[in-house]
Order: sequence, then structure tokens, then C-alpha cells
Amino acid sequence: MLAILVVEDDIHIGKLMVDTLRDEHFNLILACDGKEALNILEHTHIDLMITDIMMPGIDGYTLTKQLRDAGYEMPILMVTAKETVKDKRKGFLLGIDDYMVKPIDEEEMVLRVKALLRRAKIVNERKISIGKVIINYDAQTVTRDMERISLPQKEFLLLYKLLSYPDIVFTRMQLMDEIWGMDSGSDEHTVSVHIGRLRERFGTWPEFTIETVRGLGYKVVKHSE
Repeated sequence: MLAILVVEDDIHIGKLMVDTLRDEHFNLILACDGKEALNILEHTHIDLMITDIMMPGIDGYTLTKQLRDAGYEMPILMVTAKETVKDKRKGFLLGIDDYMVKPIDEEEMVLRVKALLRRAKIVNERKISIGKVIINYDAQTVTRDMERISLPQKEFLLLYKLLSYPDIVFTRMQLMDEIWGMDSGSDEHTVSVHIGRLRERFGTWPEFTIETVRGLGYKVVKHSE
């Protein structure tokens, strides 16, 4: 059973998160602050951590940095009332994998946790399989039956990112920051152009579609396994 560590100083929110995820058959451990979380991690294997930012003592940013500096690679989902782009960027630069804003939507939390765990497995295997389609990260190729397509690097990384988190919506800014980099001279229109090219290449493939979520960004919907 996969183990999830929830680090939350608000006992009511922490209990809600634990109870919700326990219903999905995960093993849950609750810590009230960063110091307790570090003590737990010293003797317990954790597959994924969910942490608040604003906590007494060791806050979520500091906790994340200490874990990444120490070599911990499990996915980290940061949950907080702070929702500015600056706050999100700081979290991602320190090593978080995803971000949710309070108040927590329980269904969204479950979807994000499952996507992060699936992504962790994909990172280890370095390939994604969807029906007849295989996306190979090392070769940067997409194959289906006898058809093999080599993609330009940015197109491949964009497709790999979206397919790693099916049904999760990514804003153009999120995709731009991760794939092109925050210091890139490109703008968000670049993402739209690359999405258009991917649709031209794979629009007739039945295994998945790239959908636009009006006013938000893009997501991939898988249609078969």
C-alpha cells in the first residue's frame, strides 16, 4: 500500500485530507508541522508528501528545500491559501511537483495525488503506454504499431508532460515555465502554436486527445489503455 505523508498544522483540514485519501486505499500519516514530518521521514518510507506552506517552525518551503537537498525524490504536492504566481514559482523552484489552493476540493486532490504517483512511476520507467501508443522519453519518439514519429524537443516535452498527467489542466504559463523556462524570450502564444502542431500530428489517433479548457489552458484526455 502506498504511503502518503500529510503535513498540515490545521487539524481539521489535515483530518479531512487523511480521511479522503484513506478512502482511496492509501496508507496515511499525518504530521502537524515540518519538524514532525522530518522525524517521520527518518524512519518511514513515504511515496508522496502533501504539505501546507504556512506552518510554525519549519514552513513548507523550508521543508521542501531540506528534503530535496537531502536527496528525497518523492512527489511533493503543496497546498496553501497563497495563490500568487510568485508563490507558485517559489515552490516549483524549490522542488515541489504540483500545487493546490485552499479551500481544498477533495476530488481534485485525489486526482492530483494519483497523477503524481503515476508520474513518479513514469519517471522511473521513462516511457508512457496508452493502448497501442508508446512514448519513449530517452528516444524522444512516439510509436503506434509500425509508425514511429520523432518529435522536435519542445513538442515532445510538451506532449510527455500532458500525457503524464491525464485530465489535469495546465495553464499556458505553467507549461511555458516548465518547458521553455522562466527566462525564455518566448511568450504564451508559443505554447498554443506547439499544441496546434501536436494536434495536427496526432489528431486522428484514437488513444488520446488534447483539449482546450476555455480560459484556463490544456489537458489530455485518454480514451483507451
